[in-house]
Order: sequence, then structure tokens, then C-alpha cells
Amino acid sequence: MDNLDKIFSSFINNNLFNNKSVLQSNYSPNNITHRDEQISAIASILAPALRGERASNLFVFGNTGCGKTLSVHYVCHKIIQKLKEVGEEHLKFIYINCKLKKVADTEYRIVAEMINELGGKVPATGLPTDQVYEKFIELIDRKRQIIIIVLDEIDQAIKKIDDNFLYTLTRLNSSLKNAQISLIGISNSLTFMDHLDPRVRSSLGEEEIVFPAYHALQLQDILRKRAEKAFKEGVLEEGVIAKCAAYAAREHGDARRALDLLRVAGEIAERENKDKILLEHIDSANQKIERDKILDTIEGSPRQFQLVLSAIISLTQKNSEDGIFTGDVYSSYQEACKITKNDILTQRRVSDILAELDMFGIINTRVISKGRQGRTREIKLMLSSNIKNKAREIIDKSLYI
Repeated sequence: MDNLDKIFSSFINNNLFNNKSVLQSNYSPNNITHRDEQISAIASILAPALRGERASNLFVFGNTGCGKTLSVHYVCHKIIQKLKEVGEEHLKFIYINCKLKKVADTEYRIVAEMINELGGKVPATGLPTDQVYEKFIELIDRKRQIIIIVLDEIDQAIKKIDDNFLYTLTRLNSSLKNAQISLIGISNSLTFMDHLDPRVRSSLGEEEIVFPAYHALQLQDILRKRAEKAFKEGVLEEGVIAKCAAYAAREHGDARRALDLLRVAGEIAERENKDKILLEHIDSANQKIERDKILDTIEGSPRQFQLVLSAIISLTQKNSEDGIFTGDVYSSYQEACKITKNDILTQRRVSDILAELDMFGIINTRVISKGRQGRTREIKLMLSSNIKNKAREIIDKSLYI
């Protein structure tokens, strides 16, 4: 107990933070740095809604952490503020994060969530989807108003469902007498629109804005402004901000990553009872974030994804010196399915899962020629031994092995 008291006392007496929430992803600053051009463009597109006119559908693209969602939220908040000043209430924004499970994994749930956001109520399941749409239309068409639906990470919803629900949303306006609907889609994928059905795309794509990645100097500027509010004076070693920005610049200019690095570095320094955040704490924070990101991905992945990864880990442990090939993985995967009583996917579908694992950086694949036997992919597991052991524990627990 004395040891615990010592730990707690050190945290009370040595707090490096003034306001840690400033570094968290849900913090909304009063001013958004280096995004004036994009914010003005969003505002110009949405401005007709102030007069009760339907705004054009808008699609916002850019890499993770480039300020897309923050900027859209900022403009939406300013529009609502402006309407309150003139005593108008004819505009409502509905925000849906399409990456969240049990919110945007079916068309039914997306529409049910929109109804909930407007203060209505439908059961989580059980009604035909067309009835849920009818309830949504009934709810919004009671008076003259503009409804702007913000679908964040919209590409994730398309993956889980298909693009027909977007077409349905755009066609709802023809069923409305009083209300009108506009859509704002936010996506990390710059090629998202290219994969839509041409019929869907023609009903959607009225305006597009691409957010460029932040470069290192812009990231330093963002970090410096947040750090002034987040930390006590003098607790950052010289070069900490620059190092955070450099790490994040390598990650496609991800400001969210930079802010996470700075916050986690501060937490590590506090645990070590240091009175300053040092350069070495940035390295430790980077390793922790990478590890946590990979393990969170594995834990939140579908069962079939985990079965394929389990097969790769098992083969790596057996053949540490030899290469692993797609055929080996598929055979081992089939065995894992039989043991855990799961359906066996086709080799083509397993190949798609391997491509996803490669995209996440969990494995590395390269195509090699085997002469007359054709071409195959050699697979290398990219997890360190520490992460590999934790990944194995997560998978075994999830699959009840």
C-alpha cells in the first residue's frame, strides 16, 4: 500500500499537464490552423442553407488527420450560431460516424441512428427497412427545414453495405413536401467516388473538396498552439515539438497522430516521475501507439480475419527460417477453421484478407515466380515478438482456442 501511495502522490505533485483534453481527438479549437481555404470553401457551399435553400451535396477527401472532420464540424457549428443570432431554427445537422459498429454496419441502423439524432425512436432491429425510411420522412417533413446529413468515413459504410443506400438518401427529396436533404460525405480515400455505381455518382457528386496533408512546419505550428494550453510552462525539452511533427509528417501529415504522440509522451514522462518531457519519451510514445494500433486492429477484426492471421502466426513459429506462401497459409487456415468450427472461405477471399493484412502493415507480401508452377506470394509477418505474443493471446481468446 505504501508503494501505491507513493505512485498516487507522485501524480498529484508532479502534473505536467494543464489541460490534457486539448490534445485529444474530440477537442474542437476556436480556430483551425492552416485550413482557411478549405473552411471558406465548405462555408460557401453550405451557405444557401442559411436562407432555407438546399445546399449542394459535398464530398470531402483527404488522408487521416488532415482536418476534414474538424473543419466540417467547425463550419456546421458556425452556421447554427449564425441562425440563432437571427432567431431561425430551420436547419439541422445529423452526424454519423460510419466506422462505428452497431451504428453504420447496416442500412437499417444508419437510418435508425438518424432518427435517434432527431429525437425520434425506432427499435434497433425488427422493422422492414422501407418502414424505417418512412418514419424518417415522416419525422423530418412535418415542417419546412433543411437537413444536412454528415456521413464521416463514408467509404467504410460502402464496404459494409453497398452504394445503393446513398442513392436512396439522395432520392428521398422527391418524396418530401416541406423538408429537403443535403449530404456531406467525408472519406480518407481519394478514389472513393471512382468505385461508385455511375447512377449513384451522378445523383451525388455536386461538390468536392480535397484536403492536402500537413507538412512538418504546419504540424509544428499546430502542436505549438495546442501545447501552450495543454502543458505547464517549461516542461517540453527543446526539439520535442519538432520530433513529434517529423514522425507525423512521415505518416502522411497526420495531425491526429502528432497530437497523440505528444499526449502519450507526456503520460509516459509522468509515470516516470520526470519534470520534463524528453526526446526519448517521443520514441517511447511512438512505439506504444504503433503497438496499440496494431493490437486494436486485430482485436476489432472479424473472426475470419483473425483465423487467417492465426494461421500465419502458427506457420511463422514452425518455419522461422523458411518462407511462407499463400498455399501454406490457406492449408493452415482450413485446419484452424475445422478446429474452431468456422466456415471455410474460398482461397480468393482469403487472398483478399491477406491484402488487407498487408495494407495494415501486419504482414508484408511479395509476388515471386515459381517457374512452371506459376506465381505465388511470399508472406512475412511484420510483428515484433512482443506484439506477436499479445496478438496470439487476443486471437486465442476471441476464437476460444
